[in-house]
Amino acid sequence: MTPEILAIIMFVTTLALLLFGFPVAFTLAGSALIFAFIGDFLDIFNFRMLFFFPQRIYGIMINEALVAVPLFIFMGVMLEKTKIASKLLESIGDLFGSIRGGLGIGVVLVGMLLAASTGIVGATVVTMGMLALPSMLKAGYDEKIATGTICAAGTLGQIIPPSIVLILLAEMLQGANEEAGLMTGDLAPLPVTAIDLFAGALIPGLILVGMFIIYILIVAKFKPSDLPILQSTKTKSEKIRTAVFEVIPPIFLILSVLGSIFMGIATPTESASVGAAGAALLALFRKELNYKNVSAAAITTVKMSSFVFVILIGASMFSLVFRGFEGDDMISNFLTNIPGGEYGALLVVMITIFLLGFFLDYIEIIFVIIPLVGPGLIANGADPLWLGILISLNLQTSFLTPPFGFSLFFLRGVAPKEVRTVNIYRGVIPFIFIQVIAIFLVFIFPAIATWLPRLIN
Repeated sequence: MTPEILAIIMFVTTLALLLFGFPVAFTLAGSALIFAFIGDFLDIFNFRMLFFFPQRIYGIMINEALVAVPLFIFMGVMLEKTKIASKLLESIGDLFGSIRGGLGIGVVLVGMLLAASTGIVGATVVTMGMLALPSMLKAGYDEKIATGTICAAGTLGQIIPPSIVLILLAEMLQGANEEAGLMTGDLAPLPVTAIDLFAGALIPGLILVGMFIIYILIVAKFKPSDLPILQSTKTKSEKIRTAVFEVIPPIFLILSVLGSIFMGIATPTESASVGAAGAALLALFRKELNYKNVSAAAITTVKMSSFVFVILIGASMFSLVFRGFEGDDMISNFLTNIPGGEYGALLVVMITIFLLGFFLDYIEIIFVIIPLVGPGLIANGADPLWLGILISLNLQTSFLTPPFGFSLFFLRGVAPKEVRTVNIYRGVIPFIFIQVIAIFLVFIFPAIATWLPRLIN
């Protein structure tokens, strides 16, 4: 048996175990160790390679960029726990509810703002599902358009910065970029940072928001009965006053975080600290800063951060063993020989990621797939920044694609019992197509993703 065949068997076995629902981190690390022993027994793997694993863990521990992950999580959870996010949804819903399809547009805009302030899909979908969905159904909105809009708007946290996905993706792409440099003889490749991905994702994210809104307006035009006007007892001046009070502070916080990053004033980690402190100050201003909310936010942050970092450690073990079987060279050669060159290889990888999104979580895809295919794609000529934005848009669809789209589960958990699950699944289909169109736009016009990062650099 050759090392390459054992590498394929290890990958397929690990993928199968993940599909059966085994814990991600332990599956990655456990399968890697088992196959390392098998490889050592067959004399096709040097077990001493595992001695490098402590160095990898140490590298993760001292990585300053990853400190931004728990800080952004705390920022988002604090805004959600202190009801700042819910107040934002209510005020914008009232403001846009007076026009046909306005409540749906308001949900998309709130999803955008929550994405830029929380970056947590689950919290956004649950919040909007609990608050907006009953209002939409009461107003006479069709179940499919109402549920689809909420699920799609909730996924914007994956692409609109500051996004935890982009931070993790930047970390993986930088490693792939360095490995690609070794393959091509470029010992000093241009780094891929979270700042670059934040800037690159901003325009595609706004385009996606615009496409969602256009779709809602089209449905409102041709099927007005599906998106009726929301009746409200508040006057126009009351709606504007409430919206200003509820919207301005979160927007100021978002601009402070993103502005400090794009202007080079602060690193993503430093700006995440500003965001976490700003969320606490907003809670204090709203008289929601108490032990209960702070404790809940801290516990949730620890749980989510631990989940991410444990998976990262497990993925590091998997990658080390896979590389020991020369699996990285095998994948690189495969991508190089695909007809169509750089674009053909990229198309195959994007289709694969899209299909894996039907069954796997985005974190699993980032930590398992990107280290395997990233070096080969970059070595073939793909711009790592452009590649990162394409992958992040693709990963966003994993939250909507059945049967395991997490946004679908989040909404199903808080939706009224009379809402049929089949309507939730049918409701997201148009938005999945919209996201695929956005991916093709960035694929055809790379400047959509690369123009702003190049400008600020």
